[in-house]
Amino acid sequence: MIPVELTLTPEAGGVSSLARQIKLSGRAYPLFEVAGLVMQKPDRYTVGFKVIKRRDEATKKDVPVQPLFVCSLDDTLWLSDAAATDHALKAHFDTFYQTQKLPCDPPKGVWTLVAQCGMTGELLGPPNFHGYQEKLRKLHSERFSRMNFDAYKSRVKIVKDEAVVKQWTESVSFRFEYTALNVPEPKVFASMDEVRAHFIEVHQPTIIRQVDSFIPKADAKLPAPLQTLMRVSLDKEKRFPIRIATALSGTFASMGLQFFKRDKTVVHVAVARPHYLDIENSVVSETTKKIIEHINTNAGTNRKRLVETLAPSPAPAEAPVEGAAAPAPSPLTAEQQTVLNDLHWLIHQGHVIEFASGMLETAKKPAPRPAPAPKPPKKGDKPAAEVAAVPAPASDDAVSAADVAASLAQEAPAEATDVTAGESPAASAEPAAASAPAESPAAPDHPPQAA
Repeated sequence: MIPVELTLTPEAGGVSSLARQIKLSGRAYPLFEVAGLVMQKPDRYTVGFKVIKRRDEATKKDVPVQPLFVCSLDDTLWLSDAAATDHALKAHFDTFYQTQKLPCDPPKGVWTLVAQCGMTGELLGPPNFHGYQEKLRKLHSERFSRMNFDAYKSRVKIVKDEAVVKQWTESVSFRFEYTALNVPEPKVFASMDEVRAHFIEVHQPTIIRQVDSFIPKADAKLPAPLQTLMRVSLDKEKRFPIRIATALSGTFASMGLQFFKRDKTVVHVAVARPHYLDIENSVVSETTKKIIEHINTNAGTNRKRLVETLAPSPAPAEAPVEGAAAPAPSPLTAEQQTVLNDLHWLIHQGHVIEFASGMLETAKKPAPRPAPAPKPPKKGDKPAAEVAAVPAPASDDAVSAADVAASLAQEAPAEATDVTAGESPAASAEPAAASAPAESPAAPDHPPQAA
């Protein structure tokens, strides 16, 4: 595989739409499933190429293992300046040079046979013609350089047909002149070799540039090694979207989304990290307590079952008539709206997690960290009893964007280390709020109020 790094970047508009959907729904989505959705359509991501550098001990500089070159005329990517130059001359020749076909004297002598390339059908001329060997080697170097010259030469055919011989005679009865354009003083060249030398001297420095990274157009034609690299890399990414997931983690984090690992294995992205709510020692409303208790005692419950359990819908006034249109859904009652408001607050504080499937779970109580093993005292240290004990912070499944990137790079689950505490709801009346535990953080502007 060619030593070039392929980069994948999610489309900015699509990522913003995904982040907005996650924020509005409040649900937690597996990061790799979101990355898989991005990889389903090519218009949801861009493909780029980046050079891989190594240290040159002679110059003490980092040099690319495989350099990349761009033709500024059409933003095409190439693996060498020679290939980029050949492309520019072939695709944009008329921009720089004007071709004139002029008559000349036909070759003298009587010609009864000509040599013809057995692979392209191009006429090479009689084997004893003065330009035959030069044309034979030029065609081999341009079109069949990977084939042994003797093997290529054995594929040349000798044709004695008078019509074919006449066709060759007419083709060499003309010569071409090339006039340089877009230059202060027009110059005329008699061969393509002269044209190429002029193009390299005058135009190549401004048209062909070396780059460290480049994102080609979606429909751009790439050199065969880069096409192979892109095909293999995209196939791997569709099976395991590690690059897209890593890029999404950084972008989502910049948009205010949070990450956590469910059961310390699968990375999820959500509006808030899990934060355990101790309803026994926190001042919260009765509805909030009932929501937490219902979720804890009904594994796999969802939003609909929760609302119907805590605030059942009133029975319909009339029984539905068979064959009639389905009645319009009844509006939410005040009790149901209260349940949904409290659930919304709990989700956005991380006390309750609503997964992509709709299943609800409460944030787990963090396990206490084991006390560190005592170190043997050094000379001059105070006794351990005189040193104030520092309580260890609680841990949970929250992870930062850097943790997500490191975990994805290792392609294996890792222990979460980023610890972020959430906020506890407060009571509606000031005296009740004053009686809240001292260690509870400040409540947000609009928490569920106690009855």
